[in-house]
Amino acid sequence: MPQDMPPVGGYDAVQYKRNLPVRGFRPSVYLLGMGVIMTYGFWMYGKGVREKNELGREKQWSRIHLIPLLQAEEDRDQVRRMLADKQREKELLGANLKVYHNDRFVRPTYVATPENVTK
Repeated sequence: MPQDMPPVGGYDAVQYKRNLPVRGFRPSVYLLGMGVIMTYGFWMYGKGVREKNELGREKQWSRIHLIPLLQAEEDRDQVRRMLADKQREKELLGANLKVYHNDRFVRPTYVATPENVTK
């Protein structure tokens, strides 16, 4: 019996690899896109930080410039209260009495006390 021989030109190659179609872009394109997006994000973050700092600086300067106005309002209110207290003392006592032994101005202190004190 004669032995079988391979065909002339040989057998076809055995396909052992998967033949999947390539989907998507090359990895370098994805890396470049990610880099562009991250660069844009950091740039916007930096702009936001600068704007926040500028707004904080503006807030501080506005408070600094309002201090004299608020101090003047407090002084006017204090003088009004002091004159009302002196008028009330004059009505109650009939004379202007000095509480202190000198002519220096002593800033009054106000303490809120509860109406019903139980011990």
